[in-house]
Amino acid sequence: MQVQSMQFKARAGQKLADQRLQQNLTKLSTKFVSARAAAMTAIDFPATRAALKERRDRALENLDVWLETFEREATRRGVTVLFAETTQEAARLVGDIARRHDVKKVIKTKSMVTEEMRLNEVLGQMGVQSIETDLGEYILQINDNEPPSHIIAPVVHKDKDEIADLFAKTHNRPRLTEITDMTREAREVLRPHFLSADMGVTGGNFVVAETGSVVLVTNEGNEGMCTVMPRVHVAVTGIEKVLPTLEDLATAMRLLPRSATGQATSNYFSVLTGPRGEADQDGPEHMYVVLVDGGRTGLIGGDFQEMLRCIRCGACMNHCPVYQKVGGHAYGWVYPGPMGSVLTPSYVGIDKALDLPQAATLCGECNSVCPVGIPLSDLLRKLREKQVERRLRPWKERAGLAVWGFLALHPDAYALFTKVAVRVLERMGGKTRSIARLPLGGAGWTHTREMPAPVGRTFRELYAAQRSHIG
Repeated sequence: MQVQSMQFKARAGQKLADQRLQQNLTKLSTKFVSARAAAMTAIDFPATRAALKERRDRALENLDVWLETFEREATRRGVTVLFAETTQEAARLVGDIARRHDVKKVIKTKSMVTEEMRLNEVLGQMGVQSIETDLGEYILQINDNEPPSHIIAPVVHKDKDEIADLFAKTHNRPRLTEITDMTREAREVLRPHFLSADMGVTGGNFVVAETGSVVLVTNEGNEGMCTVMPRVHVAVTGIEKVLPTLEDLATAMRLLPRSATGQATSNYFSVLTGPRGEADQDGPEHMYVVLVDGGRTGLIGGDFQEMLRCIRCGACMNHCPVYQKVGGHAYGWVYPGPMGSVLTPSYVGIDKALDLPQAATLCGECNSVCPVGIPLSDLLRKLREKQVERRLRPWKERAGLAVWGFLALHPDAYALFTKVAVRVLERMGGKTRSIARLPLGGAGWTHTREMPAPVGRTFRELYAAQRSHIG
């Protein structure tokens, strides 16, 4: 997926004007938000979050040790472990595996890392057919390879009627409108691919060091068919996904499904440990794990290391008032919402995602629901600071902040400025006590709303009067 984060403002404006999208995005609050809230009542969320945060930090503090342990244990069980410094290198490694095994068709499950790698495009250039088998990802693929809008619900931006039209057009079948009929049709179309594919490609929610296992958490049975039926299985995931022990995994699984979909547990939970053994009835003949850096080690020891704790649950975007209005495509890369607004500048460069740190209200809701305690609003503010330090923001914005900084450091100047400003704004409000248009930086704010005009004395004037009265 090409990075298009520089067009956030233009894309956001288009999405806000899309009434159908606005209606579809209400599913976030009616489904994910309420379901998560209900699910968390069954556990001690603060204590469990603190425990998972500690376990994720322990893994990251000794990341090299745990990755080495994972490689050793996985190799001992017959897995080939490969490391890729960049997403391009990771895609090349998967392509090499396909060539080595004379692969003609690949079936895939949803994976955000393979979106980073643009894997489908790379395989297509090799002449290898790649079929997405998660229903959401499949819908996007047959819709001209549309990128996902959400990390756990990639087609949250589409409604049933849009999908019905797409199925009828692509499958050359009568248009169906009942969900059960539509899902059955998708299964009928996908089933031959499961039976004929040479290689399965999956992501990895976690990898467990002590057992050399890959963990997959899904709500669709396609995951098992992608890992068991093809003769080759390739799991691709980020290096930060390593957990030291199965006990760590148990803690993570208490929060991941609850945070993502509001389920106590996912429908399908797999711990994959090595290829098919002599006594096994099924499983791949060959298993590979590709561990991708892709900018992740660049966060270690820096201001944004805490982002490496992220378990990709999507809770932050489900609760974000900005994401709820613009959807995922506005963000212009693989990861949307608050977590994407931090990750994208961190991975691809802050100069290639200028508006993303501003694409948040800093209300703190993402902080409160994050299952690993990432202070997302604080990290977004740090990114804004770095943008100002590097003079990446528009000069008017920088000038305004410079003026504000001066006033904040000089109380007498601040008092005089606010006193004059309040009187000017009060006069601008007139008899209606409402300001239809503000100058300079306020023009954009009043483009879609009016500002109540201040009336009466300022807080400083009231405070001074109170102190005088008390004295």
